[in-house]
Amino acid sequence: MLTKRIIPCLDIKDGRTVKGVNFLDLRDAGDPVELGKLYADEGADELVFLDITATVEKRKTLVELVTRVAKNINIPFTVGGGISTVDDVKALLNAGADKISINSSAVRNPGVVDEMAREFGSQCIVVAIDTKNIDGVDLVHTHGGRKPTAIVTQSWAKEVCERGAGEILLTSMDHDGVKTGFANRITAEISSSLSIPVIASGGAGQMVHFEEVFTAGKADAALAASIFHFKEIAIPDLKQYLHEKGIAVRI
Repeated sequence: MLTKRIIPCLDIKDGRTVKGVNFLDLRDAGDPVELGKLYADEGADELVFLDITATVEKRKTLVELVTRVAKNINIPFTVGGGISTVDDVKALLNAGADKISINSSAVRNPGVVDEMAREFGSQCIVVAIDTKNIDGVDLVHTHGGRKPTAIVTQSWAKEVCERGAGEILLTSMDHDGVKTGFANRITAEISSSLSIPVIASGGAGQMVHFEEVFTAGKADAALAASIFHFKEIAIPDLKQYLHEKGIAVRI
């Protein structure tokens, strides 16, 4: 049985780790290099690094910071933010990333998913989807959640899977930072309909929320930020809890 993965996320702004609620009201959460090392030492399965204002500020991801984080960890490392070309991917992989995450650039030019998957292999390409429910419809948002589109989330997830994405990072903007649980309905819908892994993101507040997203939400991995950054839940404790609940995790 494949083990479920626990993934801390470093949202980066101006070189620091930050965290907000519903993508707003960001507050400082510490040094990304120190946090990355701590999570690797604690038994995190992977680490995600998202330069959350790169697209909005029309600049590339902070390659130098990626290099420093990569040198201090020994777990798979996904980097996203402002990535739009094959050369961007090359630079980040050379800096120590194992996978890259694209969002706005894929919506703007869906063919870039095919291109990157051909060049680097599907296992390297994560498509991040920021979704918000508007009038009963799940819609994709871009530019760090700032720009709504008319694209239905479930259809978009299917399309990027067919184009060669190796994984989907699904963030519910409605649940982000509010700590009331993951968006299990849409996570289960997408996970059940696709052949690639789905990482659930947005809403973790208690250990039981992880149990729920792995069972009701059918997620392959669960990503969280503030509960780890502010030491509300320790990764070893969370994994022990899940193990006792019969969920396969790497202890």
